[in-house]
Amino acid sequence: MSRVKHKIAVISGKGGVGKSLVTANLAVALTAEEKRVGVLDADIHGPCIPKMLGLKGKHMDAGPAGIMPVVSPSGIRCASMAFLLPSDDSPVIWRGPLKMGAIKQLLAEVAWGELDYLLIDLPPGTGDEPLSVLQLLPEMDGVIIVTIPSEVSGDVVRKAVTFARQLNVPILGIIENMAGMLCPHCGKEISVFDGNAGRKVSETMGVHFLGSIPIDPRVASDSDEGTPFIAEHKDSPAANAFQGIVEKIVKVVEK
Repeated sequence: MSRVKHKIAVISGKGGVGKSLVTANLAVALTAEEKRVGVLDADIHGPCIPKMLGLKGKHMDAGPAGIMPVVSPSGIRCASMAFLLPSDDSPVIWRGPLKMGAIKQLLAEVAWGELDYLLIDLPPGTGDEPLSVLQLLPEMDGVIIVTIPSEVSGDVVRKAVTFARQLNVPILGIIENMAGMLCPHCGKEISVFDGNAGRKVSETMGVHFLGSIPIDPRVASDSDEGTPFIAEHKDSPAANAFQGIVEKIVKVVEK
């Protein structure tokens, strides 16, 4: 960890908000800024970062320096429980202490090398994995909180904000994912979810709003194929949103 300049955790109050997708595409956007990037997939039970980065079926090897991360085609170094399982169908049936031990080992023994940024993709909620990572890395630069526009998600995101504050971890900002979409036929913007929870929570709780990411149907197909969306569709509104968010993060973190 001493060779990693900036460490950022990506968290959410609830599942289904696209947190892993946001993490994967933020990592790709950072490489476009000529940053050396690593991603730790700390979702022990449902790791999906490897598939999104085109690394499905790969395995991590160990050497004298430690556990070697798997490197994506775009140069992102990745560590995940998915690389340690015998098959894609193998579940991880562990209680808290085992999960904390695994996370500690991934943080301490993976030979990340020199990195500018390490993004840590955490499972939803405020349980074992988020608590372990934030307590084990007191030098964390901060957390990014992902939500969707719905009020239901907003209610849970407030808990994530309070969680980070109680652990004295800086909050870099809130990202509102799935913020409407453009009709492919008429070009009119469609609001898939009512509300704008990301902006509301940022205003009411005094948290920086990093930006909104619109829905693009190609995101799902690209993720299934293991191709980061913004690498394939650089001029799309969603890709531009990701790039703008990364520029804000870099400005805040490296200031």
